[in-house]
Amino acid sequence: MTDKPTLFDAMAQAFRDHGLAAAITALIGGCLALAGTVARKAFTNEAMLVRLDRELVLERDRIDRQRGEDRRTDAERLGRIETDIRDMRDLMFEAFQRGRID
Repeated sequence: MTDKPTLFDAMAQAFRDHGLAAAITALIGGCLALAGTVARKAFTNEAMLVRLDRELVLERDRIDRQRGEDRRTDAERLGRIETDIRDMRDLMFEAFQRGRID
């Protein structure tokens, strides 16, 4: 047919010529690639955890500030309610006192 070998023929010839060396090189290269991928994933996950921790701290601070503000608002509202109750009690007491005198 033709003198030009196919890709499969070229691969088969390369394996026959350099079989053990090619297999060892491929194994080492594959291990290095796998180690690189695992290391990249580990560092990426670590960075993501650090970022999530930082965001969690910021969110906790925001919630604490909001709770403090809500407590102050509630305390002020409760103070106004207590003042109104005292004023109404005093007003009713005065009204009853006047009613008995007249």
